[in-house]
Amino acid sequence: MLIVISPAKTLDFESPLATEKHTQPAFLDDSCELIDQLKLLEPHQVSELMKISAKLGDLNAARFQQWQLPFSLDNARQAILAFKGDVYTGLEAETFSDDDFAFAQQHLRILSGLYGLLKPLDLIQPYRLEMGTSFRNQRGKDLYAFWGERLTKALRSELAADDQVLINLASNEYFHSVQPKGLDARVITPQFRDWKNGQYKMISFYAKKARGMMSAYIIRHRVTDPEALKDFNAGGYYFSPEQSKGDTWVFLRDGEA
Repeated sequence: MLIVISPAKTLDFESPLATEKHTQPAFLDDSCELIDQLKLLEPHQVSELMKISAKLGDLNAARFQQWQLPFSLDNARQAILAFKGDVYTGLEAETFSDDDFAFAQQHLRILSGLYGLLKPLDLIQPYRLEMGTSFRNQRGKDLYAFWGERLTKALRSELAADDQVLINLASNEYFHSVQPKGLDARVITPQFRDWKNGQYKMISFYAKKARGMMSAYIIRHRVTDPEALKDFNAGGYYFSPEQSKGDTWVFLRDGEA
């Protein structure tokens, strides 16, 4: 069983590392190709491309210029410890044991606009490049065209050696880089809904954090049978067979969050 999650725009390259163990991303050659093109952009072009402020445009243009190989713990950080958005707040990887990291390394994958597909302990350098960015490149009009079938093929290869079940905890923007029919696997997509104003709704902040909490639940409990996910109860969520349909599994939380 594999899990896929999204990266985060917020990064942490300062906190003490929870582990020294690390690996190298599988698609670094592709990342280098993207970086070579991104280095040609002026800061104002980065701002326009990503629809961000001039200050953030300057920051990320500088990151592209500073990006270089080889990666080591002196100039890079493990992906699972570098990302610090809502998903990673729920994941709490900084509290993982060595055995937790080992299980995560085997079962968790992070989709990335720059790095393609990351294992948790793969080293990354600071960047911002969302998968949905319309960055015209040498392979096509955007990053979906750039990555093409590469990520699908990589996941399919890993799933073929496993039990061919993918738990999709990524956002729509990132999972759009994967071609589900090409995985030759069962894809289960959990959804998280909170009670608000008299009905259950998907609230982005809470849903993102819940994706991280479910990832942590899988890792800490060594879950390899998807049916065991129906016992997930972190943060007050519970599985709803009534609202679930097929492999879209709905988890509800009652009361104002």
